[in-house]
Amino acid sequence: MKKLFYLIMVNTAISVSILSQSVSFKTYLNPVIPGDHPDPTLTRVGKYFYTSGSSFNPTPKIYRSTDLVHWEVISQPVSASWSEYGDSPGGGIWGGHMVYYKGKYWHFFGRGGGSMYFVTAENPEGPWSFPTRMRVPPNMPAGLGVDNSIFIDEDTGKWYLLTKAGQPNNHIVELGDDGQPTGKVLDLTWLNPSPFPFGWAEGPVMWKYKGYYYYSFAQHLVGAQYVMRSDTLTDDKSKWTIISTNIFKGPRYFYNTPNHISPAVMLDDSTSWVIAHSYHGNSDWYAQGRQGLLCQVKYNEQGFPEIQYPQNDGVPAPNLPSSGIPWTVPKSDFFDSKKLHPEWSFLGYTPSNTYSLSERPGWLRLSPKSSTKPNTVVKNDGEHNYSLITKLDFEPENSSHEAGLWIINGPQTLSVKVYSTINSSGKKVFAFSFNRTYYEVENNIGNIAWLKLIRDEHLMSAFYSADGVNWEQIGQTIDATAIDREQTQFNNFTGNRQGLYVSGKHAYFDLYIYRDAYTKITAQNAANRMGVSIAGNYLYNINNNDWAMYAGVEFGGKDYNKQPDSIEISASSYTAGGIIEVWLDSIDTGKKIAVCKIENTGGWSNYRIFKAKVDSTVSGNHDVYLKFIGPGTDQLFRISWLKFLSANLFTSMRENFTKSLSQNFKLFQNYPNPFNSSTIINFFVPYDSQVSLKIYDLLGREVATLFSEKLIAGNHSIKWNADNFTAGVYFYQLKANDYIDTKKLVLLK
Repeated sequence: MKKLFYLIMVNTAISVSILSQSVSFKTYLNPVIPGDHPDPTLTRVGKYFYTSGSSFNPTPKIYRSTDLVHWEVISQPVSASWSEYGDSPGGGIWGGHMVYYKGKYWHFFGRGGGSMYFVTAENPEGPWSFPTRMRVPPNMPAGLGVDNSIFIDEDTGKWYLLTKAGQPNNHIVELGDDGQPTGKVLDLTWLNPSPFPFGWAEGPVMWKYKGYYYYSFAQHLVGAQYVMRSDTLTDDKSKWTIISTNIFKGPRYFYNTPNHISPAVMLDDSTSWVIAHSYHGNSDWYAQGRQGLLCQVKYNEQGFPEIQYPQNDGVPAPNLPSSGIPWTVPKSDFFDSKKLHPEWSFLGYTPSNTYSLSERPGWLRLSPKSSTKPNTVVKNDGEHNYSLITKLDFEPENSSHEAGLWIINGPQTLSVKVYSTINSSGKKVFAFSFNRTYYEVENNIGNIAWLKLIRDEHLMSAFYSADGVNWEQIGQTIDATAIDREQTQFNNFTGNRQGLYVSGKHAYFDLYIYRDAYTKITAQNAANRMGVSIAGNYLYNINNNDWAMYAGVEFGGKDYNKQPDSIEISASSYTAGGIIEVWLDSIDTGKKIAVCKIENTGGWSNYRIFKAKVDSTVSGNHDVYLKFIGPGTDQLFRISWLKFLSANLFTSMRENFTKSLSQNFKLFQNYPNPFNSSTIINFFVPYDSQVSLKIYDLLGREVATLFSEKLIAGNHSIKWNADNFTAGVYFYQLKANDYIDTKKLVLLK
């Protein structure tokens, strides 16, 4: 009887464990690695998966995962201080593949120009050896090329380098135990003879499945993906069957140019998966790079692989444990470790003496590479909404001295910057600039100051503070669409990066925050979601048990002295509404910190701010999940944004507005004006108020409502897209309580 009871209890425990798996990890939304992740590779070692690829100018990184969805950076196999590292936008590291062979880890990579190298380590976290250059077999006059990968034949124990050196040169190179070519080469130059039917036939990868060798290659960086197979590893053309059509099938979505797939990895449940890369299909986001996509591989009746184009909505995730790794976005850094976190990259060759974490514990000292060349540490810039914050200690002496936050494009020709400097009149200022737009305010704080850069789609806003609590805006919002759209020079296709920089003189940085919990988080920019839909500036089609996740939210702690007291959510509803449960790190199995009730607001365009108490102590960096609950099958509500409030922050901001800011509403002139297509309207709200902003034509007829909702005190900005309106003179009117102000704008076509 005891044995029966024991078996019942064990089975019950197993059932509860299975049933308690969070819905957060049953589906995923691409890209799983936001931002630039070109030419990806994939390796499985035990329970871990590893991916790397080309990095070009930024220092290369190795990512690790247990579920193929959540990835963390664990090491940098090549140091930026390596003397052979380049220092130009298209230089640096081309390709990269980490494998485990003969009891140690190997990372193979190409250096721009066609030379291949490898490094080794006892652990994937490093330390990694100094790069060893690979010898070129004498029967390969074109060299080893770049964008190569490694294939290990588990049946024979042999391993190979798959090479591509120019359009007609594909080879499979046998390697010895020392990582060098043995001299045995399989010549596949017959694969892509002139006039090159498969484009460049680049990025070759190989895997085995049911006794067949599958060799797959890309047409070019955004072209089709092809595959051929053989039951023998040979260079005899007659033994290979080539499928000359794209293995990506079906309708195309946001990421509509996937290719350069990794080798396929098969899981214990017999499903197979690859990592691919793709630019965003919307050219406005092209410059964010070729982003990392997880795709399932299925085999057709003839045994050839096919892959569905990555979808816009959530799809079933691999049946693997997540092990607590958060979603892959930049994380906060308080520079309290002995080594710089491998998530940071330098841009190009960077001597090790240009930075230090030990010189001033708890601070990163960053020095220029030279009197004319700036220095920077950067991370991927792949999301469309976030708030960057840093605290710096900097004493500029002339106008060439700068230190602060920036977003820089791949060719390193455009940057959005908020920084401390000296202006042309010799005064210390905080500046905000992009392209030919420049704003500044006098620095009355001193050398130690806080800076904040907010991205809301293509709109950028900059702020400064003496204490990290009370913020003042620098100038007005800047439309920086060009930095996300323009990628003008071939091979300078490294995606946008964000981070810290100095020019002319060294500076000290105390912290770096990616997504501040106490700054608006726009609802439509969820990193992962299920069931809901996105519109231009809100989340909709919200029904019972749907959810959305916002990654990398920083709540604070001892180095960022804040703690959430409550949450505000801007929402509308024309039904019975419902509730929003706020979870940290996962739904149901994570930590529920708040429940916010959303009521009928009288219309889908009538947004109100709903507030709920945070009933738990929260600190540190978390993925924030919103779980939506409500009756029936109707849409419950829509969400515009969410924001946490800190008890001390709320009080301090109230005091600040009372003491130092004008108590009058202000409506500013739109810019540009006249305009074509779109324009920016800025205004100031001195205290929490119900505010509306509407557009009228010359006859006084209302033609558009830009918003009508309750806003918190502070500076606000909105973009009016007038693509569907005729050219002419219009008026925009701000109403709030007894305040009304109207200004003219001119639309050109």
